[in-house]
Amino acid sequence: MKRRVFIGDVQGCREELERLLEKLRFDPAADQLEPVGDFVNRGPDSRGVLRLMGELGAGGVLGNHDLHLLRVATGKRELRDQDTFGDVLKGADSDELLAWLAARPFVRAWDDVLLVHAGLNPTWKDPLERLRGLDPIARHSDTDFATRVRYCTREGVMADDDWPAPPPPFAPWFEHWLAAHPGETRTVVYGHWSRMGLVKQPRLRGLDSGCVWGNALTAWLPDEDRVVQVAAKKAYAAVEG
Repeated sequence: MKRRVFIGDVQGCREELERLLEKLRFDPAADQLEPVGDFVNRGPDSRGVLRLMGELGAGGVLGNHDLHLLRVATGKRELRDQDTFGDVLKGADSDELLAWLAARPFVRAWDDVLLVHAGLNPTWKDPLERLRGLDPIARHSDTDFATRVRYCTREGVMADDDWPAPPPPFAPWFEHWLAAHPGETRTVVYGHWSRMGLVKQPRLRGLDSGCVWGNALTAWLPDEDRVVQVAAKKAYAAVEG
């Protein structure tokens, strides 16, 4: 069985990704890379990240920035001034990279791990069944939740705003998920929440340590329960959103 390496939001930070893989002594023949989504945007080299991920046979799931790129590429959304994935759209291998990205699912599962970008709705009995086959190009409430949630109610209603923290009945999504699924033993690995930083709690691993904001890029190796980080070279974006 390959060593699994789960990795937090890369967001176009190719240099930090390469340094992290070097620190891990990553070997595609012996290791499996499983990014938590947000491969692209805000960082300086989204195309380089996608190329490297493809070369390494990475798995991973889709994040909200990945969906934004795919929807811009298909004319469903407009390119924003702050977007930094123009290199993907203009490259000679653009179609190949976009097809690779679009093939990522919204959730992956192992016997001991559930992988999602932002979070899981506490009302979902089977996240894989709920999210299977949903189109990354078309908006859907379930894919919005999986790629964007931070706070929600126990009924799975997502907060409109998450900064500052909304009052009750809203709470971090994972509090409601854990309460609603006491018999679920798998650890949920997620990203998307750099304000919270690295989270290492029973049944939870939050891996967005804010590389693009100048903090760190994080990997978690479940078979060793070990966290490995590299510092960001610089802050590539001025404010978190």
